[in-house]
Amino acid sequence: MSRKVIVTAALTGGLHTKAANPNLPEQPNEIAEDAYKSFNEGAAIAHIHARDPEGKPSADSAVYKEIHRLIRERCDIILQDTTGGGPNLSVEQRIQAVLEAEPEMASLNMGTLVRTKAKGPYRNTVFRNTTDDIEAFASALLERNIKPEMEAYSHAMFREVENLIEKGLVKAPYVINIVLGMEHQGAEPANPKTLISMIEFAPLQSIFSVCAVGRAQVPLTTLGAILGGNIRVGMEDNIYYRKGELAKSNAQLVAKSVNIIRELGFEPASPAEARQMLGLALKQINL
Repeated sequence: MSRKVIVTAALTGGLHTKAANPNLPEQPNEIAEDAYKSFNEGAAIAHIHARDPEGKPSADSAVYKEIHRLIRERCDIILQDTTGGGPNLSVEQRIQAVLEAEPEMASLNMGTLVRTKAKGPYRNTVFRNTTDDIEAFASALLERNIKPEMEAYSHAMFREVENLIEKGLVKAPYVINIVLGMEHQGAEPANPKTLISMIEFAPLQSIFSVCAVGRAQVPLTTLGAILGGNIRVGMEDNIYYRKGELAKSNAQLVAKSVNIIRELGFEPASPAEARQMLGLALKQINL
């Protein structure tokens, strides 16, 4: 039996707008439709950022709930909301929306970053994720049985991963997403040497996935799959299908990577299979 690879579709993100790619989904119906199409192409997880009617990152739990409802009308893909939100949101806003919307999973950033290379008004602003913030987020998620996906942008962030494990604020299997190439937020370079080294830092009883920004998305996620991990692709991290050609949808990016992993002898995990692999609580999925 071939190994199952969990594919996450990172649909929108907190930085890109339709000015960068008009196919970027921003409103609930667009996000839900892209999630469904990505599910049909093999994605097991939908990573969700909400936007307001003007396309700015939103911390309105009602918007997240509406996105969840629209997705659930179509499929059983795992719902993973962001606690990163966007640069216009406070720490308190970023976590409150997730707690009220109650997804199955939530991303959880493992350290403070500085947007040194961001363009526009958010250049050199701080993306705050202190140890106290991380512990508070993890504790709140644990109380609500929401599985955190710990986002590691650098080797140093594994210390925060270890801290959460030592304090019992996360449950095994520990889910880690290695984020590479996001230079505007201080991530380490997207290259094989860095990826292999960071995988070695993953603690026992952990499951890792790989996401990489821009042109590095496909090469690094493919290498991650070869090395035993899962993959995250989508327009949050890369708005292009190939050089000079904007992606038509998140589903197009998912389909490309699913074709590659199948050529490698693997198969994409279904949402049900991914839930079992990740140790998610069984929740009623109404379709």
